Amino acid sequence: MKIFTPLILPVRNRFTSFLSVSVALFVITNNDILAGNDKNPTPLPNAHAHNDYRHQRPLHDALGYGFCSVEADIHLVGDQLLVAHDADEVNSDQTLEKLYLEPLMKRVQKNKGQVYSIDADFHLLIDIKTEGVRTYRALQPVLKKYREMLTRFSSGQTDRRAVTIIISGNRPRQPMELESDRLAGFDGRMEDLDLGSGPHFIPWISHNWSQVFQWRGQGEFPQSEKLKLKGIVAKTHAKGRRLRFWAVPDQEACWRVLRDGGVDIINTDRLSELSQFLLNQ
Repeated sequence: MKIFTPLILPVRNRFTSFLSVSVALFVITNNDILAGNDKNPTPLPNAHAHNDYRHQRPLHDALGYGFCSVEADIHLVGDQLLVAHDADEVNSDQTLEKLYLEPLMKRVQKNKGQVYSIDADFHLLIDIKTEGVRTYRALQPVLKKYREMLTRFSSGQTDRRAVTIIISGNRPRQPMELESDRLAGFDGRMEDLDLGSGPHFIPWISHNWSQVFQWRGQGEFPQSEKLKLKGIVAKTHAKGRRLRFWAVPDQEACWRVLRDGGVDIINTDRLSELSQFLLNQ
């Protein structure tokens, strides 16, 4: 019978070995996350991560909960597109490509043309914080680098791919309308429902909840406002658009009203809570 003698490393070597293994495990885990190998959740088509970049792991936390839409605010600083809410928060390491486009491309490549392992539309809402035309001009060549995974829009057609870009914030309407072939849709407002632009230019309608409704999540949703919401949803859908509201109180009572009312996209900063709400219904 062979007797195995345990290998006793000197303290310093044992610590070095432990450190090396820890670093290796971190690298493997981080690479798995970037490649889309983290947990495989049920995609939630109604879930939108508002100000997603403020979470501990931008994009990846939302993906881990199955969110099918995330929001990134961008600032044009020199020739860089930096992700931050306010200008005094920008960081040269936090680029749109590094935080969103590159990891999404890795996931799409791993999952054979889609963000999740099962088919689900995925949206990246890019909110322009700096001057619209200049920022969009800087964004165009960046998006072209990822065109194989991005939805393409033309005057009469939408060629849907794994990731659909929507431009919000300081939206450069005229330059976008003049493009015959775009890699981004335009985030419309309720007044756009009565204008001539179709869903191949404006696939989304987003609006400030507080400008339309008085209810703030306390007590019952008034019948008059319920009818108003029903009319807005019906009109939006009849025009071939998805509907989103911002400035809605971020709580379950409001999520329920939005979901039951047929609103397509529900904003939240509370990823875990909204995902549980949607999964348990």
